[in-house]
Amino acid sequence: MALFRELPVLQPGAPSSIEEARPLAPSRAAEVPHLKKPPWLKIRPPAGEAYTQIKGMLRERKLHTVCEEARCPNVAECWSGGTATFMLGGDTCTRACRFCAIKTARRPPALDPEEPKFVGESVVDLGLKYVVLTSVDRDDLEDGGAEHFAATIRTIKQRSSAKNTSILVEALVPDFKGDVAAIEAVVRSGVDVYAHNVETVERLQYRVRDPRAGYAQSMLTLRAAKNIAHAIERPTRLYTKTSIMLGLGETREELLQAFADLREFDVDVLTLGQYLRPTVEHLPVEKFYTPEEFKELETLAMTYGFLYVASGPLVRSSYKAAEFFLEGVIRAERGENPPSQHFENTKI
Repeated sequence: MALFRELPVLQPGAPSSIEEARPLAPSRAAEVPHLKKPPWLKIRPPAGEAYTQIKGMLRERKLHTVCEEARCPNVAECWSGGTATFMLGGDTCTRACRFCAIKTARRPPALDPEEPKFVGESVVDLGLKYVVLTSVDRDDLEDGGAEHFAATIRTIKQRSSAKNTSILVEALVPDFKGDVAAIEAVVRSGVDVYAHNVETVERLQYRVRDPRAGYAQSMLTLRAAKNIAHAIERPTRLYTKTSIMLGLGETREELLQAFADLREFDVDVLTLGQYLRPTVEHLPVEKFYTPEEFKELETLAMTYGFLYVASGPLVRSSYKAAEFFLEGVIRAERGENPPSQHFENTKI
């Protein structure tokens, strides 16, 4: 039975004749020396009582966070502040993107059927108001892990309702290989923000991402989520969100085109952050953008009509500023008390 419905099946494109757009083998990548990090990328090691509490709870319940697995530079700040992004479906991915530090395998371990319950309990126990769920790619599963996402979201919503609290959930999902039924399962679960990352500009997709991923497929995934939300007449608005890494060899013109494309596909929120090379076997950094350059790109991106843009050297797709903004917008829309913080460069 065909796995794909409605969205076109996108085959990996042939390698570009332009050398910088081709994939870089680990052996060749290892020959490219690390660029010295500029001072604005210096980060402190993880520490703090909240960090220790979260780490202990995760180990006890055998849960994973993208904060650790993807070596996020903000892990100290976020965990010490009592927030975390939970990673579902285990710690092993079926894809091998050239920027990512998460381990890979063709057949990862089976899903843990208790994980939705453990994550739901952890989110409530930590007293979180806005939680991000993400996952590795699970191309070994027929639905790509969509129902596992949906079950976790439903559990969080049910447990928070039982405690008379309101927890907003953002799902940072894979492309599900363009399977509309999988996308619909997540949209119907009660998720508040549907996020999926295009990662880089169109020209560099084949070099940066696994061949099974693609620029058009990612765009169509984000549009499909919005279309499904409208078709099923959800009682609450669904927001979409994506992220682009900078420093992989993209040009300014290509970034502006990506901004235009994302708005054409009705994406609400964009995050821009610096690509940091996890190991010598991963893609080298082509450029370190300055904080001033990130601020300029944030201002430019906002002119395309995004609801919010978070842009900075250490900004990641799961970034507290964007999450805080979205929480405020969603709670205000629903007549709840929004968090008290002011953000510039917003469009409501």
